Amino acid sequence: MVRRAGRGVANQDVMNTARASPVATIPGEGGLPKIVAVAADGARIEVYLHGAQLTAWQPAAGDERLYLSPRSRFAPGMPIRGGIPLCFPQFADQGPLPMHGFVRECEWAPIFAGRSPTGAAEVRLRLDDSPRTRVAWPHAFTCELVATAAGNDLTVTLRVGNPGSAPFAFTGALHTYLRVRDVRSTVIEGLAPARYRDKRLRIDDAAETAPALALTDPLDRVYHTVPSELRVREPHRSLVVRASGSTDTVIWNPGPPSGPGPHDLPDDGYLAMLCVEAAIARSPLTVDPGTTHALAQQLTALPLPPARPTGSGATRPRS
Repeated sequence: MVRRAGRGVANQDVMNTARASPVATIPGEGGLPKIVAVAADGARIEVYLHGAQLTAWQPAAGDERLYLSPRSRFAPGMPIRGGIPLCFPQFADQGPLPMHGFVRECEWAPIFAGRSPTGAAEVRLRLDDSPRTRVAWPHAFTCELVATAAGNDLTVTLRVGNPGSAPFAFTGALHTYLRVRDVRSTVIEGLAPARYRDKRLRIDDAAETAPALALTDPLDRVYHTVPSELRVREPHRSLVVRASGSTDTVIWNPGPPSGPGPHDLPDDGYLAMLCVEAAIARSPLTVDPGTTHALAQQLTALPLPPARPTGSGATRPRS
């Protein structure tokens, strides 16, 4: 039986798994080390070694597209609220481990940071199992994060490897927090007619019928599908979401607080964020010895083109 692990699983013993590396880091919030990588075309990403968490992505032409809570805690052993947290080896509370597993609270080792041969900004980090992690989850594993950005695209890949002699199963997610101007005027296209589980309303099996899902109420759903393409549309811009290696798509927005909410999220923080996650949530996925599974998500920012002058007889195209 796996022992329940507390917050301490990500403390010093796990941090010691980060090996020496020539990759340059700079002090981030709370003094935690982070990496900033800039593509040849100006696309920019920031990644903390803590949790291998990508906290900022600015396309080459556009504004910041990830939400980071202004109340987020930047401290060893604590998760960062926003950006793209990595959930492994457990999604949410679906098991005996801490919420969303423990790797988001671990210090990862930097492997590479800079520009790829194509000029993209690229960051690679790695985490190996340790005696401390095996107390919480008794398996040998490797995790590698690869984040690349160029133009209007961001690709994030979590590679889970099994260097051991026995298979293991996991659930997990790329828990992406998108920045939106106002979630109440944001819709998601491409989910219908998928079936889903609504965790807030405690509905185990329902079918999505809305061609454009509006985010006017709190939402916490696990869709049992991976659409070839989702579109998050705002009045002034849109964003395309693609995923691979996942079995489910999670959509989450907490809505306005009806009681005590997360202390690391402002009461009005829900207005500026929307989580669209590539997940393995419904059923665990097995990784055999000597094999690797890649869970990936690609985001493409699509700003709307400017409207043509009034009286030109042309209509404004939609992205």
